[in-house]
Amino acid sequence: MHIGIIGYGKMGREIEKSALKKGHSIEFIIDENNKEDLNNNNLKKIDVAIEFTRPVAAFENIRKCLEAKTPVVSGTTGWLAKYNEAVELCRKINGSFLYASNFSIGVNILFHLNATLAKIMNNFEQYDVEINEIHHTAKLDSPSGTAITLADSIIKNVERKKEWKNKQTANKQTLSILSERKDTVPGTHIIKYNSNVDCIELKHEAKSRAGFAHGAIIAAEFIKNKIGVYRMEDVLGI
Repeated sequence: MHIGIIGYGKMGREIEKSALKKGHSIEFIIDENNKEDLNNNNLKKIDVAIEFTRPVAAFENIRKCLEAKTPVVSGTTGWLAKYNEAVELCRKINGSFLYASNFSIGVNILFHLNATLAKIMNNFEQYDVEINEIHHTAKLDSPSGTAITLADSIIKNVERKKEWKNKQTANKQTLSILSERKDTVPGTHIIKYNSNVDCIELKHEAKSRAGFAHGAIIAAEFIKNKIGVYRMEDVLGI
């Protein structure tokens, strides 16, 4: 598979290693120094683009890929105010687009378990719930996109929770997300249900970025030659 990498930070480098290890070829890499190379001519040369950049740049990068009819996989977080616009464009031009707040297979299993547990806990009002997320100090967005995905699923399934806030709150209708930034932590997420007598936790702890990169490559393999809007649930069949 011929891949274009958009964004060459720590994740971009990890994706490059993972792609090459699986026998794929990297046709181009876009970073701050050659943004003009993200153009129709180059995009036509690849099977899939993988985009991990900054929130301010994500939508424009995705738009260019879609308009070139190049399938695009994006893992940039913090830009979702324009997500629906990207989806509409994709469907309008019969493009191919897959976004995930986290490409780790383990995290996506966590998403599934989180939704299932939330449906159960909706019936047990004696439990309050909060989310803790811990990431490296270079992470730009807070809370993490993964924490937001977890929170949105809880709010959808636990009727007593109406909103989330990125702070500790005593409001029983608000889901607290507690964000910590610690040195080089790749990413830890904990969903905690507390009552007066016990505590139930779901936890995912990433050991490195390799799991995120591997998942992004699996997503790229999945979306090649497809048309439509997809999620990691589609890729993993969960």
